[in-house]
Amino acid sequence: MPAGVCGALVTSAPANPANPISVLWLPTDAPRLPLGHISLRWEAASCAGWDVTARLGLATTEVHLASWYAAPDDWPHLVRPTVREVTGLCSALAVATAALDLANRLAEL
Repeated sequence: MPAGVCGALVTSAPANPANPISVLWLPTDAPRLPLGHISLRWEAASCAGWDVTARLGLATTEVHLASWYAAPDDWPHLVRPTVREVTGLCSALAVATAALDLANRLAEL
């Protein structure tokens, strides 16, 4: 990773493995991850491959999502299913939360 960054913000994780995971570099002074967003950090593993870590932004904090130690050079294909599934789950939860908020507002009328 370039100097001055703490990871990469996942902007999309297409289902088709032929399409790359899209990311934006996160500067070291970046604010906390927004709700439902995922960051990836990777560094060379001590023996071979890459140590990759994923973090997930929640409403009030960031949490460790997953780690892949000594992942092969094609590690994006390894992490794609987890990143894609969690992104989809967060989107579904956001829609459900919005629907619940609307239902509550309508019930108050």
